Amino acid sequence: MKKNENTLIQVNQFGMGQGNDELGLKLIGNYFKILVEDNHLPRFIAFYNSGVKIICKGSPIIEVLKTIESMGVKLLACKTCLDFYELTDKIEVGVAGTMHDIVLLQANADKVITL
Repeated sequence: MKKNENTLIQVNQFGMGQGNDELGLKLIGNYFKILVEDNHLPRFIAFYNSGVKIICKGSPIIEVLKTIESMGVKLLACKTCLDFYELTDKIEVGVAGTMHDIVLLQANADKVITL
């Protein structure tokens, strides 16, 4: 991936992979740090289901996500999911959007990566 290539990364859980939750958070944090270090940034990152917890207060990877956003990547979280987890007022980075927004991002992306 080149910087801001028309790629969408989707985060649909609070971490990366199956198994230990603590390890999953460490893995996703490392993944995003490497994207920054190697300048392989997507155009968009969409968060849904429990993945919305990653952009909210208390998330251990908020700082790297703020860096990613400052580098021009658009971060979008599912509003329905934020409402479900009662996190709407706890967003630290990115913006709330609709499922319609996520569908459009998927349809228009050249590549979709789901973590």
